[in-house]
Amino acid sequence: MDGTGIDYQAVFQALPGAVALLTPDLVYADVNESFLSASGRTREQLVGRYLFDVFPDNPTDPAATGMRNLRASLERVKATGERDSMAVQRYDVEDPHGSGVWYERYWSPVNVPVRAPDGSLALLLHRVEEVTEIIRARGGSSGGRDKAQVLEAEIYTRGRELQEVNERLRRSHAQERDVALHLQEALLPTPRALGHHHAAVRYRPATESLNVCGDWYDLVDRSGCTAVAVGDVVGHGLGAAGVMGQLRSALSAASHVAEGPAQALEVLGLYARAVDGAESTTAVSVFIDWNSRTLTYSSAGHPPPALCHPDGTVTFLDEATDPPLGARPEHAPRPEARVAFTAGSVLVLYTDGLIERRREDIDVGLGRLAGSLVRHRADTADGIADALLAELIPAAGITDDTALVVLRM
Repeated sequence: MDGTGIDYQAVFQALPGAVALLTPDLVYADVNESFLSASGRTREQLVGRYLFDVFPDNPTDPAATGMRNLRASLERVKATGERDSMAVQRYDVEDPHGSGVWYERYWSPVNVPVRAPDGSLALLLHRVEEVTEIIRARGGSSGGRDKAQVLEAEIYTRGRELQEVNERLRRSHAQERDVALHLQEALLPTPRALGHHHAAVRYRPATESLNVCGDWYDLVDRSGCTAVAVGDVVGHGLGAAGVMGQLRSALSAASHVAEGPAQALEVLGLYARAVDGAESTTAVSVFIDWNSRTLTYSSAGHPPPALCHPDGTVTFLDEATDPPLGARPEHAPRPEARVAFTAGSVLVLYTDGLIERRREDIDVGLGRLAGSLVRHRADTADGIADALLAELIPAAGITDDTALVVLRM
């Protein structure tokens, strides 16, 4: 019972569909009455037990794939945070008395992630609908049985074909992911010491196989000044990695000679018009003047850098934000803003994978970032970077890659 007066446990038990709740380790946490009826098991036989200990594959059927396919679906949901509707599965079930008798059964499963308040994966909702009667057409005429057997064979064959296609696609995506990640590693610079200051950089690829390699970071050391930038290319995979490399190199070159970050982004915007796939790229550039202890910054539609002062005050650098690259039909000067910093401050630049979550306001993610930064502001740059990733990236992983730069001022 909660503040609404609704008894959700009673609702769960009364659901007409067969539903089980699994822990991330695939142990039954709870089941409703429909699930008990469909599975032919008691609550004591299920709750607290590992899913595949209760329902293994039929050992007398060497071609059985139900357990493997269900495990793959559940792991996919854990990794991506997205629901997965499975094709009809043949998944035989042993007699509940353990007599060694197995019954041919067909199921239509759907697996859904259940999130905790902090965004981590709390449970997996496993809903099944038994379709054995439809497949086997029990109790029908002999002609009906023949039609049912044809339908069964066709569904089973098509299901196998779809599973094989999906497996080939996953292998292909995995190969592209590996190539893209190697390209990403080659294109992103290794941080150097910035005088007495230190920068920590991190890159975390997305959980999903193709959602990698659109993000970049860059640091340029000039006389008495350091230019630091991060950017995010729309798109994923090898194409985005190639565009990312071109834009990072262009902004790096511009930052060596530009008067400030606005001019550097203006040059990048003009260059981006000649690069296919660069449209709507976001980027932010910050010039750090170590002598005057000022930050000058400009943003092309990118999430604002965070400046944490020694007293724990966090300022988001959001006073000079303009549209992403290529968003305007005509060239126009970009805005620029300046803010002072004191020794011991921490500057953090990042891409949206660190803070944005589906169906959540961006201010919630910015608040998480500010809170984590305040808690760890006394750490080294590397310690802060590791803490931000540990606290802000959900346990189930992220659906967008993340670039992060932390500078101790």
